[in-house]
Amino acid sequence: MKDSPRFPLVFWRLLSLLNRRLVSRYGPKSKASRQVLVLTTIGRKSGRPRSTPLQFEEAEGVYYGASARGVTADWYRNLVTCPRVDVLVGDKRFTTLAELMTDPVQIADFLELRLKRHPRFMGIMLRLEGLPRKYSRADLEKFAERLAIVALRQDNH
Repeated sequence: MKDSPRFPLVFWRLLSLLNRRLVSRYGPKSKASRQVLVLTTIGRKSGRPRSTPLQFEEAEGVYYGASARGVTADWYRNLVTCPRVDVLVGDKRFTTLAELMTDPVQIADFLELRLKRHPRFMGIMLRLEGLPRKYSRADLEKFAERLAIVALRQDNH
């Protein structure tokens, strides 16, 4: 498995447990609903619904979520098999076809949007991932090579 060199697999398993707890407490009035959406995929092996909380950014009516584990994340691999998903954002629910993106230039654009909106949080995350405090666009694109993004449009069935 190609995981982040800074975060071992045990970290991702613990995060998965926390994610389940977050999903169980998620609601339109929760503080998390302003930054987190719940993505429900169909398990590629089990065929059962699998819900995952994702931090998101909304731009021009499209919700974008990123996979820190790139294309190896379970939810992302589920989308490769079956791109139809249910999305819960605050009090909005919709079903859509997920658009998968792995282009480092697009992902770097997404990271720059996140940096603009959440400079402290994203700055810390990028430093934890090994990027220097003063990084270039080329550094960001190189880092983006191991990430993946999903775009979710309300009108895309």
